Amino acid sequence: MANIKSAKKRILVNQTKAARNKAIRSKVKTSIKKVEAAVAAGDKAAAQAALLAATKEIDKAAGKGVYHKNNAARKVSRIAKAVNGIA
Repeated sequence: MANIKSAKKRILVNQTKAARNKAIRSKVKTSIKKVEAAVAAGDKAAAQAALLAATKEIDKAAGKGVYHKNNAARKVSRIAKAVNGIA
């Protein structure tokens, strides 16, 4: 355990940031799962609506620095490709 005051503060701040990042990541994963579920069901309208919401969540996460911009772009691209693949 840290003895120095600044080290103790860093531990607390890092825990807070980790919890925030975890919550944001979880939100993104949930939104992606909703898109994938709509694609699996073959519901194009629901998939497009879910895609819009998921894209927004992913972009927010990238803007906050939780995901790298290329990682975010890859995620958006993959789900968009899946939605566009619905017949």
